[in-house]
Amino acid sequence: MTIDDILAAADEHRASDIFLQEGEITRLKINEQLMLYGEERVSLSQMSALWHACGADPSLTHDKDSGLISHTRTRFRVNLHKVMGRLGAVLRRIRTDIPSLEKLGAPKELLTRWAMKPYGIILITGPTGTGKSTTLAALLQWMNENLARHIVTIEDPVEYIFENQTCLFTQREVGRDTDTFARGLRSAIRQAPDVIFVGEIRDYETALIALQASETGHLVLASLHSERVSDTMERFLNLFPPDQVNLGPHLLSHQLIGLVCQKLVQKVDGQLMLLTEHCENGGAVRDWIGRRDVDKIQDYLGRGSDPNAVNFLRNIVAAYESGVISEEVAIQATGNETEFRRAARGVSS
Repeated sequence: MTIDDILAAADEHRASDIFLQEGEITRLKINEQLMLYGEERVSLSQMSALWHACGADPSLTHDKDSGLISHTRTRFRVNLHKVMGRLGAVLRRIRTDIPSLEKLGAPKELLTRWAMKPYGIILITGPTGTGKSTTLAALLQWMNENLARHIVTIEDPVEYIFENQTCLFTQREVGRDTDTFARGLRSAIRQAPDVIFVGEIRDYETALIALQASETGHLVLASLHSERVSDTMERFLNLFPPDQVNLGPHLLSHQLIGLVCQKLVQKVDGQLMLLTEHCENGGAVRDWIGRRDVDKIQDYLGRGSDPNAVNFLRNIVAAYESGVISEEVAIQATGNETEFRRAARGVSS
């Protein structure tokens, strides 16, 4: 069984990830379940060939992020690494078809309303593997079909290739087209963009330039690794150094349009479902961000009085009561059994 056979199998079974290690049986992740594929162990020669195809020399490199296109033209995001001296790789299958916001189950009305704003910043957040890139791609594709914009993307790596429709895309990859997110973002401002998509905000410089870009009349879309709205606020603001402790809240409170946090859970039919928690900036929320009072924001989401500010718990209970997810999954997604049961009975916390 060749590496090409494994890549083709990942396509056929719609696996999200492929796990390869020298001397080990291949594993595929399908619907978030890790499964063995075949009985053959991956050889050193196979792994060496894969590393070289990704532009890495195993004798000189320990870790490398790269990309690969299979013979069936499927794109994979690749992380090469070593495991106790043996060669390893994890390949994330990149879907060529961009699903719609409706199909994903994302809050389309909210996101598309935000996307029509001329400037500001939109954040899509969640842990690794929760589909942030796919939601952002779906939103960009909606813009591509409904708006006329120049969209510059800075990604690591490029995951979806957009075909220009009503929008013009300038897609740039960190490491190949630009050195860092921050440098690519700074350069993007000089490329007459209407929209800038930053694959991930990882550091202070990128966060500051993203806010400055939105302040100077650009719409910025970005992702962040954080689980809830309050976590996102704290994570973003903690990127700012102590001597600029007031700058972050000031800029974010004025430039943030809104944010969507997401997680994937398993439905009773075995498929995956997107659950979201979202918050639109404005009014009291803007004041709380400026004062860095994130607890009040999270409490506000829990009240359920504003359709533009909804927490995970409300959406989890709705999915459970409609029979889409099991009680076990609902409790796990909530992270607090007592809290879930109170909410399911309609008891306010």
